[in-house]
Amino acid sequence: MIRIGILGYGNLGRGVECAVKQNPDMELAAVFTRRDPADVKILTEGACVCGISEAQDWKDRINVMILCGGSATDLPEQTPIYAELFHVVDSFDTHARIPEHFARVDEAAKKGGKVGIISVGWDPGVFSLNRLYANAILPDGKDYTFWGKGVSQGHSDAIRRVEGVRDGKQYTIPVEAALDSVRKGENPDLSTRQKHTRECFVVLEEGADAAKVEEEIKTMPNYFADYDTTVHFISQEELERDHSGIPHGGFVLRSGRTGWKSENSHLIEYSLKLDSNPEFTASVLAAYARAAYRLGSEGVSGCKTVFDIAPAYLSPKDGAALRAELL
Repeated sequence: MIRIGILGYGNLGRGVECAVKQNPDMELAAVFTRRDPADVKILTEGACVCGISEAQDWKDRINVMILCGGSATDLPEQTPIYAELFHVVDSFDTHARIPEHFARVDEAAKKGGKVGIISVGWDPGVFSLNRLYANAILPDGKDYTFWGKGVSQGHSDAIRRVEGVRDGKQYTIPVEAALDSVRKGENPDLSTRQKHTRECFVVLEEGADAAKVEEEIKTMPNYFADYDTTVHFISQEELERDHSGIPHGGFVLRSGRTGWKSENSHLIEYSLKLDSNPEFTASVLAAYARAAYRLGSEGVSGCKTVFDIAPAYLSPKDGAALRAELL
């Protein structure tokens, strides 16, 4: 059995706990939290709940630590620290900072003789793999990635920070006309605004100025200013009734040509439709935790990404079964 530790017990950590249950070669050893462990109730009988300061005491009792913190401040600090103590997997998703994060984790993991796999999830992660495969297969082509329809947790948090907002959710929605154009092989050049719209559902504080809140949301740089954004004002009851889930998904497409004179067109499309963004991400993390354990057992160390992991390392089935059943 691969003994798993979970660092952080929010939506993603709870998803990892469920994913471990579904994998017969894994068991949850412990959950580590910044909260008072006495206040954290987990679902797995026999697993421990510990303070985060106790994690290093589990160095010889956990095979892989799955890090479930946020990419803004948690993972840049945590992953290098724990990669020296455990095989680790994280879901770091700040694309522009992945090279820097990789370098720090690589140094720490090699120092500790461990494997660290970073940026695991669906984007970056599964979508990244599909972009790589499509680029390799159709070198004469063009990539497109669309996200949604789904809840953006970062943008929802940005809404809730606006003065006068009590609560809110934001959905990212692909523009159907843009998606159709790509599927037709038209290879359009698409601006940010042409690819996605944003739809916000906002609960106001009592006495808040709705017009002012709407204007601040729509003009917010890096979040909404570059998109066509719609703001709906609703009650707290409506928000909880109609928008309590965390769905997401999206599409990766590559349109390309082959032939001596590029006379034949091809389209590769991969899509996801997810009821629960964190639970799906957690399931990807669990599969790559298996890969980290197997690589570590072979004496490998250092930082890896999804690009570096052979698919067979993700499956609980051995090579003979994979060749007989899936190839």
